[in-house]
Amino acid sequence: MSGKEGSGGFRKRKHDNFPRGQKREEKENVTPSSALMTSFKSFQLELDTRHDKYERLVKLSRDITIESKRTIFLLHRFISAPNGEEILNESEVKLDAVRRKIKQVAQELIGEDVYQFHRAISPGLQEYVEAVSFQYFIKTRSLISVEEINKQLIFTAEDREETTNTTSSSHDKQPHTWSLKITPVDYLLGVADLTGELMRLCISSVGNGDIDTPFELSQFLRQIYDGFTFIGNTGPYEVSKKLYTLKQSLAKVENACYTLKVRGSEIPKHMLADVFSTKTELIDDDSLP
Repeated sequence: MSGKEGSGGFRKRKHDNFPRGQKREEKENVTPSSALMTSFKSFQLELDTRHDKYERLVKLSRDITIESKRTIFLLHRFISAPNGEEILNESEVKLDAVRRKIKQVAQELIGEDVYQFHRAISPGLQEYVEAVSFQYFIKTRSLISVEEINKQLIFTAEDREETTNTTSSSHDKQPHTWSLKITPVDYLLGVADLTGELMRLCISSVGNGDIDTPFELSQFLRQIYDGFTFIGNTGPYEVSKKLYTLKQSLAKVENACYTLKVRGSEIPKHMLADVFSTKTELIDDDSLP
């Protein structure tokens, strides 16, 4: 029998050499006021604070997404509405409400690394880019740049100073301007989602007897698609994933233009929407907002 084995034939464990009550006594000797416990409590407080902030940002991002979708739904009524200016003015009011939500996000991120919380706010920012670019296209028939979007996301503290009474020292500590920059990836993903809305705008215009808008949208979508193909697989995974959906939207608009060009002269305008709907039966429900 080996010397390492006991009388029962089992190997002794290392902790058997220590007195039985020593481990329990060491546990009891750890005081809450020790340096180790103080450090871990500070870590716990920091993690809890960061988690709570992350959850608040997720809720704000959901609100931004909901209000941006409502703005997009409103803008789709622009073609059929008797007074389009009222639709645009109402959409601007809704976007101002969205920007107030984004201001709250900017205030939450003061002194923080934005990229640590980027996953919490990215869905809302993409939907906001989609809504803003859709409104901008209806107004100007062009694509808004990321610089112009970021200019709209610079906020001042005038409203806050009017509603709160703070001392001058606290004003010195807090910045008077908040800003939140849209990242290039969020901008590209928002523009990719815009193509789906433009495809639906093409369907609506055909239903109203407008045969010029589909050809204009086709040229615009081709330019966007060419820009995305330059990125290809070298860009982020999300961008290359959206490229397939963008190609589908472009194909549906081009199919509509083909139908209008070939059969537009022989079909009455009020029946064009029915003919066009038969060509777009493969629209996925996942592409709906």
